[in-house]
Amino acid sequence: MEQGGEPRLFSNRWAAAGGRGDASDPPRDTCACLERRPGGPPPDLRFHADRQDTSAPGWLHLLELVDEAAADGREVFSPLAELPPRERRQIITLPPSIARLREVRHLVLYGSNLVRLPPEIGAMESLAEFDPYTSYRLHWFPYELTRCPVLTRSTVSTRALYGNRTYRPPFPRLAPPPPQGRPGDLHPGARGTRAVTACSVCAGPVDLSRLQQVWISLRVATDVLPLLVNACSRGCVDALPSPPDGYVATPHRGGPEVLQPAERR
Repeated sequence: MEQGGEPRLFSNRWAAAGGRGDASDPPRDTCACLERRPGGPPPDLRFHADRQDTSAPGWLHLLELVDEAAADGREVFSPLAELPPRERRQIITLPPSIARLREVRHLVLYGSNLVRLPPEIGAMESLAEFDPYTSYRLHWFPYELTRCPVLTRSTVSTRALYGNRTYRPPFPRLAPPPPQGRPGDLHPGARGTRAVTACSVCAGPVDLSRLQQVWISLRVATDVLPLLVNACSRGCVDALPSPPDGYVATPHRGGPEVLQPAERR
């Protein structure tokens, strides 16, 4: 409030965004991944290994909500507000069908239990505002988020992100390419995803035995985000844009040995 000005009441723009919950039925799990350990070495972090239960009532309800939003062409999509706490807790990713939400301009995921987002979010061509605020288990984003052509505003809990400027938590170490396997047969605890069906950079097919996974920090809308790239070749990795000042200057494979700029004081 400006000096001498009249008191003003500001509305809570997320008041209903995450729905309701209570201590006996929390809408999300706790997360201690990025807790600081004073005096100790940087932790060797791992991805959340949760697998989405596609038979859970919350997941089935979410699929219905996506179908409804795609059918009615709504511009604001806040699905978690329509789920009871127990069902919200069952949602650890979004379905690939969010690619059908071509009219949605504002995606609200406030207070979610998400640990990852699908690359199909890059097909949301009208997305202009992205709000995963207080989703404290969501430490990174898919590179495909950079494909949203009109995305200009975001509200992210940056202290929950890998490599954030406040205290520089490390990035999980990325596993080498698997010698063989099916595109939908990956371990999310090792690779951050269960499937890689297209290159994050060129959108071409990916031979898993040649999969190039790297981290890169880039400004997306309002925030600099840690992005996971699933590239089909070294050429696509070399084509990535340069990170902004104050972040690791090149794509990297994570691990506590990656040298990050000093913490911001």
